[in-house]
Amino acid sequence: MPAEFSDIVSKLEKLSLLEASRLVKVLEKRFGVSAVAPVSLVGAPAAQASSPEEEKEEQTSFTVELTDAGANKIGVIKAVRAVTSLGLKDAKDLVDGAPKVVKEGVSKEEAEKMKKELETAGAKVIVK
Repeated sequence: MPAEFSDIVSKLEKLSLLEASRLVKVLEKRFGVSAVAPVSLVGAPAAQASSPEEEKEEQTSFTVELTDAGANKIGVIKAVRAVTSLGLKDAKDLVDGAPKVVKEGVSKEEAEKMKKELETAGAKVIVK
C-alpha cells in the first residue's frame, strides 16, 4: 500500500462513528455516488408497485434525530452519551448543532427507546 494511502487509512481509523457517517455523506454529495451496495437484479422477480402504507410497514431501519436540545442541555448531553457511547466533546457538539442525527439504522424498538430517553432529558426528537 502506498504511504499516502496508509496515512489516509490511519486518519480514518481515528474517526468516531458520527464523524465517519458525516464523511460518507460529504463524499456521496461531492462525487455523486451512493454508499449503498449494488443489488443484482438478474433472475429477480419483477417488483410490484406498492402503496406508501405498505412501504412504511416494511421499514426496519430507523433514524433518530435530535431536533432541539431544550433548556436542560447537560441532561440531554448525558442522554446522548448513554444512547450513543459518544465521548463528551462529540456528544456536546451533536447537542449544540441540533438538528442532528443521533443514530441511523436502528430497529424500531431501539429508536423508540432512544427517543423516550432523550425526551425524558428534555430534548425534542423525531424518528424517521
